[in-house]
Amino acid sequence: MAPNSRAIIFALLALALSPATDSSERAIAAEESAVADDAVEARPAATEAELKYWLENMVRYHGFSIEETAAATGLSSNDVKQKLKALRIKPESQKNRESLLGLPWPSGRHPRIGFLDGAILPQRETKVSVFTPWGDHDYVVVDVPEAIWSNLGLTYLAHTHIPTVFDKQGKTIEKLEWNRHGDGTLDIERVLPNGIRFGAVVRPKKDHVQMELWLKNGTPELLTDLRVQNCVMLKSASGFNAQTNDNKQAEGPYALARSADGNRWIITAWEPLHRAWYNERCPCLHSDPKFPDCKPGETVHLNGWLSFYEGNDIDSELQRIDQLRNLADN
Repeated sequence: MAPNSRAIIFALLALALSPATDSSERAIAAEESAVADDAVEARPAATEAELKYWLENMVRYHGFSIEETAAATGLSSNDVKQKLKALRIKPESQKNRESLLGLPWPSGRHPRIGFLDGAILPQRETKVSVFTPWGDHDYVVVDVPEAIWSNLGLTYLAHTHIPTVFDKQGKTIEKLEWNRHGDGTLDIERVLPNGIRFGAVVRPKKDHVQMELWLKNGTPELLTDLRVQNCVMLKSASGFNAQTNDNKQAEGPYALARSADGNRWIITAWEPLHRAWYNERCPCLHSDPKFPDCKPGETVHLNGWLSFYEGNDIDSELQRIDQLRNLADN
């Protein structure tokens, strides 16, 4: 990492950890640190076709500002304006789509409101924006996986915070991108320096999103205690992004967030479940699963769910989801 990048990271840590005099100053500090943070992780497009894709992703779907788009692409604000004009790209409402939409999270806008010191340089290759049915540019960011632990220690982390076992060894991992398919499916596969291979699949459907994680043990030793942290970040979902846990609950494998008006819900689940919890600072939901112990050469799997519900009978909705998930498993 370049010296200037280190200086920016340390400055962000100091900013995030320093006391603010009031809530407005905290909000300004968080927003400024988010933009500066993502600017370090700008990913210039390799081709004009890729640039067009990412500009549409950022502006048409996510509703990014010129500054956020510049931070994500590495272009100047003037260049962004010219490209958007030439390509005739402008924001378009995503409300009331016929089926759910999931897109690679493009960077440029930090997916958290708070606890930014715990997610510096977020990697976009683990994150998917799933758009809610209710807002023009409302979405949650699913981090799948955010982290993987094992008997080796912290084996993978999708941002800079706690050192992984490979950070401690001075080993780096390459930057990747989601593979995008015509039916809306996204998938990715990564090989870690010790031969562990893992991947994710995200399949948006009409009214829910199916998710899968898999891990193959490419080491000569048994892998145990394979705990996974999967995060659903709520910053960009209007009505769900208050920094409180009063609107969140856990029911079995389900972690849920209720809207401020009380009749809309965001629902996620993973199995086999390790624990369900939530963080008011981000704010976010977690249904964190655990892989079975994995012998050398073997592959293990996890299954996940994300959906949105509008109504007053959340218990019946969870029962309905249980039935759908059971049918999918059989």
